[in-house]
Amino acid sequence: MIDSRQVLRYRTHVQQLDREHGTAADTAVLDLGVQDTGPDGAMWALAVRGAGIKEEDLVWLWTLRGAPHAYRRADMAAVAAAVAPWSDADAAKRIFDASKPLKAAGIPVLEALDTVAAEMKRIVTAPMVKGEMSTRLHEALPEPYQRYCRSCDAVHLYEMPFRLAAVHAGLELEAHTSPPVLKPVKGFKPAKAFPQRLDPVRAYLHLCGPATVKEVAEYVDSPVKEVKAHWPADAVEIDVAGEKRWILAGDEAALREADAEAVRLVGPYDLLLQSRDRKLLVDDPAKAKALWPVLGRPGAVLAGGRIAGLWRPRKSGKKFTVLLEPWEQSLDRQAIGVEAERLAAFRGTALTAVEYAD
Repeated sequence: MIDSRQVLRYRTHVQQLDREHGTAADTAVLDLGVQDTGPDGAMWALAVRGAGIKEEDLVWLWTLRGAPHAYRRADMAAVAAAVAPWSDADAAKRIFDASKPLKAAGIPVLEALDTVAAEMKRIVTAPMVKGEMSTRLHEALPEPYQRYCRSCDAVHLYEMPFRLAAVHAGLELEAHTSPPVLKPVKGFKPAKAFPQRLDPVRAYLHLCGPATVKEVAEYVDSPVKEVKAHWPADAVEIDVAGEKRWILAGDEAALREADAEAVRLVGPYDLLLQSRDRKLLVDDPAKAKALWPVLGRPGAVLAGGRIAGLWRPRKSGKKFTVLLEPWEQSLDRQAIGVEAERLAAFRGTALTAVEYAD
């Protein structure tokens, strides 16, 4: 029987957290997209995987769950095809309450997304701040596409159609901009097909397997029925701690033989922490609550084939400190220090200290 530690060892290896060097071409997490949230976002996730990647080789897009993700720039057209909703029902699920006024007006959701994308493509001919594009879309689109936003005290486009249509309009996000700046990609056209490695269902099973259908559906933000309809024929059932899960047949041997036990400081939104089986990763409710709070997520210490603690960066003037909350007394503090130095170098500063909340 496979236990949770064996699963984490497998994910550590298949997500390449146990390697020291890599390139954009051979970095597997770029197939599913690397979420870029917070100061230690996509580029830190790539750095801890040893990927010496230049930003110009990447493209930032709003894709799964409307979150910003980094991909290989060369994959953009295929990614647009891979992340597209499979059906009107799927599209309705992905845009949440924005689907209700569209349905009431008799507008199919896929058609609505195409309409938004077409308007975006017409409007954005040079880099444009999100707020300006939102204003222009408000002027161009009819009432079923719009909502009253209490926080803004204004009427504007629903957020999820806005985000999900952008990639199909050929718009990329300028990296590290806040508020977001979108710019057109010259000559962009979504691909008609995409390689298997970019299929979100296959990529999730490969990188975050073994998994259940429900977990994959939650990650993609699609109905379970839709994910079942697109379930890989080569997915095999496997028992994990008494629960039925699935993994790609080609990965089963790697799962059973996995022994990766790297020490890493993974970011709050790293793919390792994004799988939908949190109880499998951290079975203590109090620890899980500390790792995944509603606001202000910390990073996680990966060590010994398990999540072994929390970390937070602290910068004050020229001082940069990493605060550690270990969950195990056996943590290799020398290895943690090496990783903290790596984080400081990534941030372009010197490490002042690693402080432990013992």
